[in-house]
Order: sequence, then structure tokens, then C-alpha cells
Amino acid sequence: MTTEKMLSKSENGVGYITFNNPEKHNAVSIEMWDALVTILNDFKNNKDIRVIVLNGAGGKSFVSGADISKFDKERSSKEAVLNYNKKTQMVYELLETFPKPTIAMINGYCIGGGLNLAVCCDIRICSQKSKFAMPAAKLSLGYPFSSIKRLFDIMGPGMAKHFMFTADRINADEALTCGLVQKLVPEDTLETFVKEYALTISKNAPLTIRAMKQIGIEILKNPDDRNLVLCEELASVCFDSEDYKEGRNAFMEKRPANFKGV
Repeated sequence: MTTEKMLSKSENGVGYITFNNPEKHNAVSIEMWDALVTILNDFKNNKDIRVIVLNGAGGKSFVSGADISKFDKERSSKEAVLNYNKKTQMVYELLETFPKPTIAMINGYCIGGGLNLAVCCDIRICSQKSKFAMPAAKLSLGYPFSSIKRLFDIMGPGMAKHFMFTADRINADEALTCGLVQKLVPEDTLETFVKEYALTISKNAPLTIRAMKQIGIEILKNPDDRNLVLCEELASVCFDSEDYKEGRNAFMEKRPANFKGV
């Protein structure tokens, strides 16, 4: 499924996904969640795309959360709420376990479901004007274990509890300090910075990036659920690859490596 409210393009090994609902601060409907799944699966299967960047249109918000105007249709009953929550959790898990690096480019508000989406990405880069909030306590909304765990893992238990219990907004400086974002840049250079950042990753050895991404996923699992055999296999593939030879040769010849993922 596709929709004009979800845009995608690819450029120089980077796939871009834009939430295009600026009149509602890029609030997300079920139709948009479905379109996001389609785009992610297309990018997952495209060998030429090595990095994904998610962003919001309009310059005011990344994603502000669920589209409240759709609540009467999408979340008006207990059954509808369960269906909506099941849908969003599936999207979050798809993004969190995506095999390629993911970057959230945040310019403006990143709230509720938008924040849940951003913390599923590997890296979050924001502009100085960005603000973050988890307003569930002001709306009597409940979040599942997985969403709260992500905040604990990223922000630490104390800051995550403060963030959730007060439902207060934090600014970009606070977000950087607590580890919610990894880079903070001026608004007028945000797009250029993220593009160059993504290109840097895309030019690095894809087999190594894939191994690091999957091993990182395994690290965050419960110890009994970790696939350590897979981790060893992924590391071995790197050393057995043509890219490993290319990397060594490029280093000795003092030139950029031309990695091909084989």
C-alpha cells in the first residue's frame, strides 16, 4: 500500500522516507503505517540501498504521534485500540530489527508515537529547535513493555521515568545530554549534515555494518534468546570476503576502499 502522505526515494545508496502530513504535524494514520511497512520492505530487498533516513515534511515536526482526528474510526473501541496497537508494534519491531542502519532526522516536534518511532532507529540526529515528549500520562494512554524498555535502554531508568511521569517536553540540548539523540546541529545545516552522515555509512563495508547491526540487536535481547552462533558467523563472513581484501589494499595504497558487499 502507498499513500501521498508517505514519500520515498533513494539516492547514492541511501533510502529516504518522509512522513508527509505537515498540516497535522505529520500525525500518523493506519494507512500511513501500512505504507511505511511497504516502503521498508522495498528498501530491505534493494541491495543498492545501504542506509535508511526517516524524516517529517514541513519543517515543524518529525512525527507528532497518532492522528487524533482518526480516533473515532481507528481507536473508538477496545477491539479497535488493540488492532491499532498491534499494527504500530509490528512497525516498531520491523524498524528496530531492520538489517540496515536507520537514522531519524528530527526537525521540530517528536512526540508520542513519533518518539516511539524515533527510538526504534539506530541513530537520531536533530536540529536545535527540536522538542521531545511522551504525553501518555496526560491522555491516559498505555504503552507496552517494548516501548518503555527502549526508553529505559536509551535514556536510563531515572531520566525515562522523569520523562514519562511528568509528560514534560525536553529540548534538544537535554535530549543530547541524556543520549536520546546522538547529534545536534543547526536547523539550516540539518539536511546536509544527515545526508553526508548517511553517505559516510553507505560507503563503509556493508558486510561489517550488517554484522554490527545484527550483533547489536542480539546484545539487547535477553541473554537466553541471543543467537551467538549467528554473531560468530556474521563476523567470519567479513574476514572471508573480497571486501576484507579490498579494505587492506585500500589502506596500504592510501585510497578510499570500494566495497561491494561480497
